[in-house]
Amino acid sequence: MKLRDANIDDLSLLRYWDEQPHVLAADPNDNWEWESELKHKPSWREQLIAESDGRPIGFVQIIDPKAEDSHYWGEIEAGFRAIDIWLGEASDLDKGYGSIIMEIVIKRCFSEKDVRAILVDPLEKNEKACKFYEKLGFKFVEKRKFGMDDCIVYRLDRADA
Repeated sequence: MKLRDANIDDLSLLRYWDEQPHVLAADPNDNWEWESELKHKPSWREQLIAESDGRPIGFVQIIDPKAEDSHYWGEIEAGFRAIDIWLGEASDLDKGYGSIIMEIVIKRCFSEKDVRAILVDPLEKNEKACKFYEKLGFKFVEKRKFGMDDCIVYRLDRADA
């Protein structure tokens, strides 16, 4: 498994993945604005394509929620990262790819010495995603509404990774 920077050449792929029923079910209300965001490379964000044997299978975004410009996470102290992840094709679900990707991403986040915890915010109704994060060691923090979405915030502390 390899992670590489997402770029404008991934535009059609990401648009296609965004239309897949399992992706829409997990992220129904976001407009990722791929055309502009793939060209915008702020220091507080990584947008990555996960590849298995050279085949793109998923997307990962890692942000520094304190520095992120929309303040999606609200007022938050330094030392956190927040992750978004999805697999593009339904046929790639339940094969262990998500776990492998998350292991790589967790190590990547904690390779930065100042990062002490990672946050995720799956939809409250997405029980499969919630169980996935719990299995990886993420702990429940709170139920929280982000925009129109009822989410559950999970946290993985460095000591628990």
